[in-house]
Amino acid sequence: MTTSTYTVVGMTCDHCAGSVREELGRLDGVSRVDVDLATGNVDVTSAAPLDGGDVKVAVEEAGYQLAGS
Repeated sequence: MTTSTYTVVGMTCDHCAGSVREELGRLDGVSRVDVDLATGNVDVTSAAPLDGGDVKVAVEEAGYQLAGS
């Protein structure tokens, strides 16, 4: 198992966090997604390291952006 932390820009409420959690949870191998609204940090636990491009697409599908991209 591996856990990676990403910063998501634009989340302001629990619905936002739920959308990001849902989209990232659909990626292959993801077992857990924890969102901290106060910081924008999202911890993703998965069976193997995730492809950064896949994470970016999932976050954008939820309607948000990864910081620095």
